[in-house]
Amino acid sequence: MPQSQTLTDENWAYLLSLLPADWETQAKQTGAVRRLRGAKSVSDLLRVLLLHIGHGCSLRTTSVLGKAAGWIQMSDVALHRKLALCEPWLHQLCLGVLRESKMQLPEDQQGLRMRLVDSTVIHEPGATGSSWRVHYSLSVPDWHCDQFQICAIAGAGTGDSFKRYAVKSGDCLLADRGFSHLAGLDYLHSHRAQVIVRLNEQNTPLEHQNENPVDILAWLQALKHPGSVGGLPVWVRPIKNSTATERIPARLCAVRKSLEATVLAQRRLHQRAQRSCSTLRAKTLEHSAWIVVLTTVPEARLKDDEVLQWYRVRWQIELAFKRLKSLSAVGHVPKSDDKSSRAWVYGKLLIALLTEKMQRHAASISPWGGRWLDQDPPAEHMA
Repeated sequence: MPQSQTLTDENWAYLLSLLPADWETQAKQTGAVRRLRGAKSVSDLLRVLLLHIGHGCSLRTTSVLGKAAGWIQMSDVALHRKLALCEPWLHQLCLGVLRESKMQLPEDQQGLRMRLVDSTVIHEPGATGSSWRVHYSLSVPDWHCDQFQICAIAGAGTGDSFKRYAVKSGDCLLADRGFSHLAGLDYLHSHRAQVIVRLNEQNTPLEHQNENPVDILAWLQALKHPGSVGGLPVWVRPIKNSTATERIPARLCAVRKSLEATVLAQRRLHQRAQRSCSTLRAKTLEHSAWIVVLTTVPEARLKDDEVLQWYRVRWQIELAFKRLKSLSAVGHVPKSDDKSSRAWVYGKLLIALLTEKMQRHAASISPWGGRWLDQDPPAEHMA
């Protein structure tokens, strides 16, 4: 067997070792594999699915490559059907890897249904590849993809907005600053839903109770030491034609960054300004020393530090997706049905989580490689 094939198989075996111990059993329990038709093994089926999801291959290309490698005997149509069937399996694999990562979740949700919402732009590979904006929502702690939507990247109403998500009373949406604007906050308030969102000061003007504008920087400067946490009651004025007749009560929660985190944030701001040939405002640099989150959750339900903990959960998942997008092609997203689209999201999340786990393993890698990090190496590798 060629050396390249041996290394490929060994790398795949290592990747499988990062999965939950019962990953094959889960394939049968979830109905993803009732009987192996068109694939030599459960391992080969997963290998082909991750080739499609992680490497950016179209279903047709994936089918051709899988057949050439001897992993499957499926057409692209059959592979698409199999992807939809594997949605619950891929979801369970994500849950297993998340549990093993020991990601810290706040203990009490105070009756709120936490939902991590985000969007990403997909540039499909190839000369005729299309561009799409994908909006998705992950509920916590079950990490269920409860909404998935694909739209164009240009035109009115295609940007980040809470209006793209179906919400109900008791929902609490966690989002980054791209969602911080008045129309979205008004939409959530009108549906009696709550929000925890990174503040975009330019798009979200805030007022004190006496209707004077909030000087956020002046308030932040009282948080002088790294790790200092503070909260400030604020009000959001409803937009024109809103059903709300009164201002929306909200709260700012902020934490002072460490000196190292501040320097890194300022470096990224300078780099972004250079790429866009824009002028970086001094005020923007000053703001980078704090994380500032806007929430409509009353303090009686979540204290300031608890709000920031929930935002941190959302940020951990976003970092995983950002790292994934920087390491691999985003790929062809299914557009014909919800099940295969959700399976695509779970596959992306699984690859991101496995990437994180491999990085943790690499930090303590043994002289004989990472494959036996958690067990004794075979005798032939001890020589």
